[in-house]
Amino acid sequence: MSTVRRKHSAEFKSKVAVEALRELRTMNELSSTFGIHANQISQWKKQLQDKAPSLFGGYNTNGDGHDEKTIAKLYEEIGRLKVELDWLKKRV
Repeated sequence: MSTVRRKHSAEFKSKVAVEALRELRTMNELSSTFGIHANQISQWKKQLQDKAPSLFGGYNTNGDGHDEKTIAKLYEEIGRLKVELDWLKKRV
């Protein structure tokens, strides 16, 4: 017998995680209310806690430096295109 995996929207996950963070109800109560296993609720809660600081952290939104790498790559491309444009202007 195969099991069907349910896919939950980001809004639903965040709603459940916020409820878990509030700690107004126990995990068992949340589990029965939302129909989600308590371990899954704990995982979503941990993900929310881990990623929350990056929401207010300024320009680097994901916390692992990808934005800075992207910016450096874009500046490199701008420089290359500027040199190419200058060279083409001289030829004409």
